[in-house]
Amino acid sequence: MPDSKLSSSIAIVGAGDVGATIAFSLIMNPVAGDILMVDPKEEVRDAQIQDLSDATFHGDTSTQIRAGTHKEAGQCDIIVFTAGAKQKKGESRADLIGRNKSILESAISDMQPFAKHTILLLVANPVDVITYFAQKYSNLPKSQVIGSGTFLDSARLRGVLAAKAEVSASSIDAYVLGEHGESQFVAWSAASIGGVPLEQTLLPNTKLDKAAIAEDTKNKATSIIENKGATNYGIGAVTASICKSILSDQRNIRPVSHYQEDLGVCLSIPAVIGRQGLVRTIEVGLNEEEKTKLKKSVEALKEIINA
Repeated sequence: MPDSKLSSSIAIVGAGDVGATIAFSLIMNPVAGDILMVDPKEEVRDAQIQDLSDATFHGDTSTQIRAGTHKEAGQCDIIVFTAGAKQKKGESRADLIGRNKSILESAISDMQPFAKHTILLLVANPVDVITYFAQKYSNLPKSQVIGSGTFLDSARLRGVLAAKAEVSASSIDAYVLGEHGESQFVAWSAASIGGVPLEQTLLPNTKLDKAAIAEDTKNKATSIIENKGATNYGIGAVTASICKSILSDQRNIRPVSHYQEDLGVCLSIPAVIGRQGLVRTIEVGLNEEEKTKLKKSVEALKEIINA
């Protein structure tokens, strides 16, 4: 691990809308002193850096943003991987795998050898499959390869429940688990507000259409993509949050995608996140219906991986 007195560095591989928004989030809520933008499209990368540099002049941040190479990225504290083809209208995340898997393999090859302390954070979709192959291609310890997973989906869920219960979203513990995609599910049996089971904390006469809430949570990204072409602000914020959890060793519990030895895939289950990356998985007490849904999620991911 690098000397804690040295400025931390984060590389963002992919200078598109998502990569630039993550960089902006990291600048506005300073996490690292040095941000590297890496992209073979140098004119786009440099334009993003020029634009983002203006955000560093507001006086409250010492963050520097600059262009970097894949080799430099491999020596950073965190590598945020956003590179990949954009999800097209009507295209599922699974349809992206052929194109984005080859982009991933090439980029990881160019970044090696990695620094021993590097954490590889995958954001590109389909994130669970990309995370699975990243831990194979990189040869980093599995605890140092994680994906953004269903963290954003879970944040959306908490927002809906907060509005229903008329409480702060920070008081709610509720998770979307499994694949970040079609087979994801809400772990309703583990949902609580202030440590009290969800059903006991709702306002009188408040009813939850759980199926509709789960479906809306899953489809929100598709709706945004259909209308504006991409999702970037939400994922920018949660990715910056993960980076802060890592570099500050906050030991926050986040539903991130990581390798499950007994399942043979990467998917989202709550985990403690710290400076070493994945500190440990938190076992959620799922009911039988939810266990069946998790199994279906595993099967769906294996089908894509083995295709």
